[in-house]
Amino acid sequence: MATTVYFATNRIVNHPADWHGSYTFGMVSPDNPLQVTYGTAFVDSAGLTADKTGAINSIQDLQKGGFSPMAFNDLADGGRNILVFIHGFANSFEDAITRAAFNREWFADCGVPDADTAVVAFSWPSRGQVITPPFPTLAYRSDQKAAGNSGMHLMRFFANLMPILEKARSNGRRTFLLAHSMGNLALQGAVDAWFANGNGDALLFDEAILAAPDIVDSAFMAPAALTSLSRLARRISILYSNGDKVLDILSENLNGTKRLGQDGPRGRDDIALFPEATYRMVDCGGFTDYVADFQGSHQYYRRSEGVRTALAALMAP
Repeated sequence: MATTVYFATNRIVNHPADWHGSYTFGMVSPDNPLQVTYGTAFVDSAGLTADKTGAINSIQDLQKGGFSPMAFNDLADGGRNILVFIHGFANSFEDAITRAAFNREWFADCGVPDADTAVVAFSWPSRGQVITPPFPTLAYRSDQKAAGNSGMHLMRFFANLMPILEKARSNGRRTFLLAHSMGNLALQGAVDAWFANGNGDALLFDEAILAAPDIVDSAFMAPAALTSLSRLARRISILYSNGDKVLDILSENLNGTKRLGQDGPRGRDDIALFPEATYRMVDCGGFTDYVADFQGSHQYYRRSEGVRTALAALMAP
């Protein structure tokens, strides 16, 4: 059985129907969102596990610049809640799509009705290279630049998604965002671009979940862009872990600043900054039900069943 993943990508795509190497780590022009590729991927769900990426079977319904009418109607009137997924660093296009499929299937089977969603992935142009000791900084810095430069594309993706989300919500559905690792850097850029381009408050998401965010820990302090995320999401949950070796050993040292995914946001106990009605802090450092090696410690959002259960609970009304 195949899992459906609707997607958009600002990667340069050579042959859209051929996903083997055609979805590059080059980026389309930030000034031309009509170059962004939208489509629908079908993933072999039988091969999906927390540690394996599975396989794409086919890619269909391709077009540039926005969702096709078929994808629009499938999402808006499909009868399921909607999960938007933004991957982290070291993810190829295939990684991003198959991990979106894994998230969809696990949540669908977790016993939380609201977590049974249709999934939409945004794939920014990560190089897809695994980062292991000794640390080659080229791949990390390349991904960081790509994520940081994807804000305008991600903002236009949100704008194209908004009428879908509004129609789905009018049909009684709920909408979620899950951003992992460096995907939160792209998210930060999109929030900044949203308001810088004259857009107003909009209820895009009922719940925005930021997992192991690889951005500075002051990202929710003015004038940083994520202070405005609460104008686009009803509730925000931040997953962090002091056992995240990638953030502790690699990211903090390269960036010279504490990361949001290490101990949560700076000032997290200040209820004036983080009112409980809007923000939830989820400490994932105590979960031991997964292999927390260098790479694995940063992937707890999908490798730890306990974290996934906690994450699904966040999606309950």
